[in-house]
Amino acid sequence: MAPPSFSDLGKQARDIFGKGYHFGLWKLDCKTKTPSGIEFSTAGHSNQESGKVFGSLETKYKVNDYGLTLTEKWNTDNTLFTEVAVQDKLLEGLKLAFEGTFAPQTGNKTGKFKVAYGHKNVKIDSDVNVDLSGPLINASAVLGYEGWLAGYQTAFDTQHAKLTTNNFALGYTTKDFVLHTAVNDGQEFSGSIFQKCSDKLDVGVQLSWTSGSNNTKFGLGGKFQLDKDAALRAKVNNACQVGLGYQQKLRDGITLTLSTLIDGKNFNAGGHKIGVALELEA
Repeated sequence: MAPPSFSDLGKQARDIFGKGYHFGLWKLDCKTKTPSGIEFSTAGHSNQESGKVFGSLETKYKVNDYGLTLTEKWNTDNTLFTEVAVQDKLLEGLKLAFEGTFAPQTGNKTGKFKVAYGHKNVKIDSDVNVDLSGPLINASAVLGYEGWLAGYQTAFDTQHAKLTTNNFALGYTTKDFVLHTAVNDGQEFSGSIFQKCSDKLDVGVQLSWTSGSNNTKFGLGGKFQLDKDAALRAKVNNACQVGLGYQQKLRDGITLTLSTLIDGKNFNAGGHKIGVALELEA
């Protein structure tokens, strides 16, 4: 099995702090799949403070005989997105894709070619946007050996002939434990730990420090599986912000998630946030 992409390094710990929390939102997600294999996904949320509503509709169709995946998406900002991808046909582990966006109201168009290759001990990703004035080239590579992972990510601006991103990562992973460290542009230093303590309990720790500003962030979070249909989540950071979440599977295909963010420094002043999300799948 190939190592994860650079962007997925440390994902297990990030999920502890990110998944299951929808502070300040009313959210609805719907997914379904037709007998012919076409996948439909609709999502929408309303911001409780501003009242702004955002929604999207996505369709995905896979032609397995040719390794082809067609994806189309539209959102309420009136932006159209299309991606065509071919995987494991030219070479095992190789994925080629082209994605484009179009905004009819403004006429803005973007395009991007993407290449990804995964092998037993290496994962390489690269993309180039379509820009005649000088494309931006993004590239990353992750090497894996006996649980150790080392990655590098860069971006090169051909228009100005300079590197705009220079990130390094080093980590170690086992079945129940993941350690991740990273240095971004030589200024931001971060690390995370994920530990699966038991079949029901997952915990995570995140730490980051930015040179120059001496800005330090620290967080501790966990997820406890009450039973096969219910889970509790909690997290806290050094700014005394406490996040709590409860997820309940009401029946097959229907999941309700409740969450709240409590400002411990200004508990009596109010301003705490709640979030409600409903997921439907058929």
